[in-house]
Amino acid sequence: MNKKGSSGTMKKKYKFTDYFLNEVLRKRPYIKKEWCCKIVEKPIKVEKQEGNRYRFWGKVGEFDNRMIRVVTLEDKITIHNAFPDRRFKK
Repeated sequence: MNKKGSSGTMKKKYKFTDYFLNEVLRKRPYIKKEWCCKIVEKPIKVEKQEGNRYRFWGKVGEFDNRMIRVVTLEDKITIHNAFPDRRFKK
């Protein structure tokens, strides 16, 4: 049986690649890990990417409602990259 958080959504334990922790957060210090987790939980759009990765898009209210793309590994739990996506199309 799956455990649910108090909000009723599934609580996954997200992981982050060394690349995300050492490069992405350094180059884009405005990106918050919490935003990435929320986007993967409730994306506006999801796409399978080459190399067994997945792309997730979501708007972040705290970031002027800008669109952020989050890339995970094939497990959809390990976050590898995140950046603003000005060219997002539904």
